[in-house]
Amino acid sequence: MTHLPHGARRAPPVLPVLAVLLIVPFMAQADATIANVATPSIRDDLGASGSVLELVVGGYLIAFAAVLITGARLGQTYGYRRILLLGVGLFTLASLLCGVAPTAFTLVLARILQGVGAALMFPQTLTGIQLAFGGRERVRAIGLYAIALSAGAIVGQSAGGLLISADLAGTQWRAVFLVNVPIGLLVVWAGLRLLPADAPRTTRRLDVIGVAALSAALLLVVVPLVVGRDVGWPVWTWACLAAAGPVSAGFVHLQRRIAARGGEPLLAVDVLRRPAISWALLTLMIVNGTYYALLFTVAQYLQQGLRFSASASGLTLVPWVAAFGLAGQIVRRLPLGAVRRAPAAGCVVLGVAYCVIAAVTFTGHAGEPLLMALFGLGGLGQGLQFSALIEHLAATAPGRYAADISGVSATLMTVGGTVGIAVFGTLYLALADVMTDPSRAFGVIGAALALACFIAGLAAHRASRPVLPATDARYASGRHVPAHHELAGGR
Repeated sequence: MTHLPHGARRAPPVLPVLAVLLIVPFMAQADATIANVATPSIRDDLGASGSVLELVVGGYLIAFAAVLITGARLGQTYGYRRILLLGVGLFTLASLLCGVAPTAFTLVLARILQGVGAALMFPQTLTGIQLAFGGRERVRAIGLYAIALSAGAIVGQSAGGLLISADLAGTQWRAVFLVNVPIGLLVVWAGLRLLPADAPRTTRRLDVIGVAALSAALLLVVVPLVVGRDVGWPVWTWACLAAAGPVSAGFVHLQRRIAARGGEPLLAVDVLRRPAISWALLTLMIVNGTYYALLFTVAQYLQQGLRFSASASGLTLVPWVAAFGLAGQIVRRLPLGAVRRAPAAGCVVLGVAYCVIAAVTFTGHAGEPLLMALFGLGGLGQGLQFSALIEHLAATAPGRYAADISGVSATLMTVGGTVGIAVFGTLYLALADVMTDPSRAFGVIGAALALACFIAGLAAHRASRPVLPATDARYASGRHVPAHHELAGGR
């Protein structure tokens, strides 16, 4: 354990501190996916339209994406412990509001608030690990952090379905949100007792204009994509999409001006211009978009089309997440040359999995065991792509930009997921309305997801040819240091 500053309270036990820190990304990841299996039940109970269901899922994601970088900066300004506990408290309150929501509109607003809380608490976990652990303890803590993310995704898909099917006290879909309330209260209580207090690490004020510009750019893209189909694509939806480009350009210009004046911008945008970084980030965004699109559409297909229960629908995707975690262990054991080629290879494997899923569902030969096997293949491909690209980004970006790359990658992946739900979710719902067989509609979606993955593979190939900086110890020395450790600030 690292020493606390003079006057700080005595260091608490290691394991309880780590448990408090890891439950935060676990909850955030679980609630990013848990609403997917609940959407059919929400539709039946609240009479929600297809676009509103997409907002129930996508509203959380876009709020998370819009506030994530800001949340990291707030942790630097006011201390990670304070912002983490604030985020958990807001997340818990929003979960309660979701669970008692009387209308679909109220549920959407509560989900957006829940996403804001998640964005405040999520980036503080790695900061807490840096402050509380050192050396080999930190390496192990980072490894457990990655496991918590994977476990959260499993819980979101499988336990969410089990809670809905159990219909505890007649709560139906509401249980998937109410379960967060006692957990969140426990985390706040334990955090107040166990997490070491920390001082702010910067005295510079938050770039409020940058926060507003970034949030506006994200909202201008996602909101029209989510609601456009249901409202008939009026002029304002196209105007929003057209305005997103200039607003994004204005944000980039603003960040450069702040940096040129010696200030602290919300985001160091110049580092993103490096081809090895920009192509890698594009790959992450596209692939994550296909994944979240799959989560949304497969819940609709299995529950509405094939009459699966919510629990069976959630458990069907467990092989995907399990294979994703296995792929990370495989990448850590690959030679460096193979790691550079793994992102493109992972995209190809994922694209092939989508192709076979499309073929067997479109032709009506998709049994549950076959689908689960194909989902496992898809998870392996996505895991190879993700783990290797994280290694690639850590090796390519200078160390002082590690926090920027980490924040941008998480934000773009979340935006990609939201856009994926909006685009492919809208396409599936439209096809399901005109096609008599939902298997054919899902087959078309599988083919579209495969095409997106093959395009991502081309981007990953472009990213795999970087001019590596001579200062990168991992490649200069030939040692394969886990990227999660480096991105977290390890040396």
